[in-house]
Amino acid sequence: MRLKLLILLFFICSFFSNAQQLKLSNEAEISVLSIGPGTMLNDAFGHNGFRVRDRERKIDVVFNYGTYDFDTPNFYLKFAQGKLNYKLSYNSYDEFFQSYIAQNRSIDEQILDLSRTQKQEVMDFLLDNAKPENKYYLYDFFYDNCATKIKDVLEVSLNSKLKFQEPNGFEAKTFRELIYDHVNKNSWGSLGIDVALGSVIDKKATLEEYMFLPKFINSFFETATFANTNKPLVKQSRTLYKKVERPISNSFITSPLMIFGLLGLLILWITYNDYKKSYRSKWLDIGLFSITGSIGVVLLLLWFSTDHTATANNYNLLWAFPINLFIVKQLLKPTPSTWFTKYLKFLIIMLCLLTLHWLIGVQVFAIGLTPIFIALLVRYLYLVRFYSQNS
Repeated sequence: MRLKLLILLFFICSFFSNAQQLKLSNEAEISVLSIGPGTMLNDAFGHNGFRVRDRERKIDVVFNYGTYDFDTPNFYLKFAQGKLNYKLSYNSYDEFFQSYIAQNRSIDEQILDLSRTQKQEVMDFLLDNAKPENKYYLYDFFYDNCATKIKDVLEVSLNSKLKFQEPNGFEAKTFRELIYDHVNKNSWGSLGIDVALGSVIDKKATLEEYMFLPKFINSFFETATFANTNKPLVKQSRTLYKKVERPISNSFITSPLMIFGLLGLLILWITYNDYKKSYRSKWLDIGLFSITGSIGVVLLLLWFSTDHTATANNYNLLWAFPINLFIVKQLLKPTPSTWFTKYLKFLIIMLCLLTLHWLIGVQVFAIGLTPIFIALLVRYLYLVRFYSQNS
């Protein structure tokens, strides 16, 4: 086994030191590997890669565009700014296969129906793309990732457009609905996505846009043809490993809806007690305005100060209003400025607009935050009454 690995590494090193001399044999096969979802949020959407296999040349290597380096300077800052580079990497098929077996993730293979010349063109493209000066690209979750690269590489390297058909049972969905197919709506991962990403992902995805998800690379490639010849793209499909189904523990007790439900009830209970005593719990209002304002500032930065395409037009700002952070000083005064009551009414209108946006489908909001929306509305209504009476 070790000898085989050394031979493979020798060939890989030879490829990249002198790529022009690498010629695939007649036996060579190029296939697309589709990896099923994992258990963590970062691998919940699956993965894709190219497999190049040539028994005569003793080659069996996988190229994939889904690699990033945690040692990148300012890694988390670049990720937040949408400036994180991903790269094309390669490793032996056996190593690739065993790593996903260990994670209990399904592996499907589609052998492409390519001529020897076309196989060589794809291989040459991948080798050139894997050079140090070419291997990095600016990652975009929806439009430039490990899945979209599969289609793009084939179309560019073969200079041929691919034609895709709607699979049986195809249902048009928005980007957010496609995400929900992989992530539970009432999960912390979904909550983060729903808060950070704006209404731009609530539009219907086109057929080709579906292929930001690896599973659609697999299903759409199955019936895809070359546009100029109508020749099928895939020659043979097979399952290399089928995931062993295991019980999944989804505890509602620790879910966002449960946690924020309890928090919302606490806010309503405090508000009710304040109403009975004609009192205002100052610490609660300072906390609510500080937290919603701070979240709003972050959302504004994600919208206007990053290169992320999916964080634009984020109507979560209707409840996480940035100006709240700067209004806190009004809550510290025994008697706030006369305009503050009008500002509270404005916040109530914003929450009503949020509901309208949700109902007509402009943007879908995190289901786990529903109790907070209700609690904020009730609290703002009480504050309007409280200040009106005192004035």
